[in-house]
Amino acid sequence: MTPKYIDIHSHVNFKVFDEDRDEVITRALENNTWVINVGTQVDTSRKAVEMANQYKEGVYAIIGLHPIHTGASFHDEKELGEGGKEFTSRGEKFNKEAYRELLKDPKVVAIGECGLDYYRMDMESIEKQKQAFIAQIELANEFNKPLMLHIRKNKEGGASKDGAPHDFAKSNAYMDALEILKKHARVKGDVHFFAGTTEEAKSFTDFGFYISFTGVITFTNDYDEVIKNTSLKMIMSETDAPYVTPAPYRGKRNEPVYVKEVVKKIAEIKNLPEEEVAQAIIANARRVFAI
Repeated sequence: MTPKYIDIHSHVNFKVFDEDRDEVITRALENNTWVINVGTQVDTSRKAVEMANQYKEGVYAIIGLHPIHTGASFHDEKELGEGGKEFTSRGEKFNKEAYRELLKDPKVVAIGECGLDYYRMDMESIEKQKQAFIAQIELANEFNKPLMLHIRKNKEGGASKDGAPHDFAKSNAYMDALEILKKHARVKGDVHFFAGTTEEAKSFTDFGFYISFTGVITFTNDYDEVIKNTSLKMIMSETDAPYVTPAPYRGKRNEPVYVKEVVKKIAEIKNLPEEEVAQAIIANARRVFAI
């Protein structure tokens, strides 16, 4: 079966979906939408694999260590649950053997989300992120699996761990990640939740990486120029559920079935028929993830 839509980056494996996880996935499948759930550490990666195997078709997993989770970070109840007793943001060291075991499952289609997150990090944390990123690239090379990248720029006024000022403005997470990829990666993949410039997007697509957009594009025009100037052959759609719910569902918990709103908006921005955009995105996802 060929779906009409695909959400290439969702987190229905997170705790916030514990009460109605199957209903959320079933709703997507009944609306001709396939789902790829993405791990953020070993616990959520295992959950993504477990979920993928509960459905005959249309649900897949990506496994990896989010750069935020390379250190003890803020606690997100949507991801980890209240109190974090089961899923903990403990500062995980990337365990290649644990992830290698998960990669044996045929429903695992990529490694990630991995990369660099400079948003609220100090330089010590960034070094840990880089080490984990390189380790995951090496594993992707070993299994010939694509990468699902998480890249986020710094916010102004960052500080080092001891509170001393640090000029994060001189550090560009997109360009730093690309430099690492060019040095280590023999595979390609997707830059999830792309929030960079047109020039940064071109740097990645020229290198063979796709870029995906979330529901953010439905309520801000900040990324219109990037979308207009990026070939449809290099674009994919995602929700990043449960976050960034698209219009007209703002205020509700996000879920994969809403990815159609992202596709619709991409079509509007590019002045193309929605059906053409939907078909192109499905073709792109099949090409990248071999599904």
